[in-house]
Amino acid sequence: MNVLVLGGDGFCGWPTALHLSARGMKVSIVDNLSRRRIDHQLGTASLTPIASMETRLGTWHERTGRVIEFSALDLAHDYDALCELLRRSCPDAIVHFAEQRSAPYSMRSPATKRYTVQNNLAATHNLLCALVETGLDAHLVHLGTMGVYGYGGNDAPIPEGYLPVRIRDAKGRWRDREILHPTDPGSVYHMTKTQDQLLFAFYNKNDQIRVTDLHQGIVWGTQTAETQLDERLINRFDYDGDYGTVLNRFLMQAAVGHPLTIHGTGGQTRAFIHIQDTVRCIELALRHPPRIGERVHIMNQLTEVHRVRDLAALVAEQTGAAMRFLPNPRREAPENELQVDHRCLLDLGLKPTTLSEGLMQEVHDIARRYANRCDLRKIPCTSRWRRDDGETPTAAVA
Repeated sequence: MNVLVLGGDGFCGWPTALHLSARGMKVSIVDNLSRRRIDHQLGTASLTPIASMETRLGTWHERTGRVIEFSALDLAHDYDALCELLRRSCPDAIVHFAEQRSAPYSMRSPATKRYTVQNNLAATHNLLCALVETGLDAHLVHLGTMGVYGYGGNDAPIPEGYLPVRIRDAKGRWRDREILHPTDPGSVYHMTKTQDQLLFAFYNKNDQIRVTDLHQGIVWGTQTAETQLDERLINRFDYDGDYGTVLNRFLMQAAVGHPLTIHGTGGQTRAFIHIQDTVRCIELALRHPPRIGERVHIMNQLTEVHRVRDLAALVAEQTGAAMRFLPNPRREAPENELQVDHRCLLDLGLKPTTLSEGLMQEVHDIARRYANRCDLRKIPCTSRWRRDDGETPTAAVA
């Protein structure tokens, strides 16, 4: 299988590209390296040392004999170059990670809000337009987020994309149909992902573009089997208030002796998935594409659901770290339940990697190993959801 991985330099994209290559697929990475530029903008860096793309790809070839090609291309602005790349490479499938992925960063300022919308929506729409223009029948696998549904406290189960409803027609007769599950985004980032859903639905209906949309939970962990082969292949470990995900932040904070930062009551219930399962889910989606004319496949990509304060208590118990509760300026319920149907990927063969002391210890050990690279000033969250919150830090849950 010939696969393009868009955004293949990022936290999920890089280990996915290696995983697919290791499974015998022909993989090419497309990236504009924007995540590295955002590090410079924020004055932070991955806790783990990230090699240049040239070094990463050279090391992969050295260690495995496999070649991954790289194209520097901005999907949001280089439309003609994108069309030319598609015509030249003729991929069987495209994995789309090429979007700004942080909710806190998307709420940081008017500039980051505008960038998130312009980058994410233009990248997705340009890709769909390019598939139509080139006439290429490539299966598009997109990494979405469970956050499109919001966390407003509703305990109704969330289905995999489609909600059965009954409506009354003009003659008073009841009709059954399925609609996209209503969305309730809590940030500009999540709003762009809800717009992605509508774009996919339209191009699927109008142009028969084959799409699988994976609504992923919060990713934790850093290493996969492939990134562990060589330190030059190591994956990102974000710990700052904008890009660090909650469990990784807790484990890093414990490793450097910083209190665990719990925002609000800690009653936020969230879906989680280990990075190793992320790459497995992408592979499963690629190997089970929809047929031409079939509606968009939507799958909930998660393995566990946890309450944030429970995660903090677990880390504190294992590490002896203190816990610190901070105000939460997000517009969200202080406590919520979360029931999610995620049978599709399990039925396709996913064997979940669940939260365990051993895996958490692995992340904790990585954090301790590179603790000298940690800038303690970057741990607090400085993005604010609402401008009436003064200097209150925001919750970096996702």
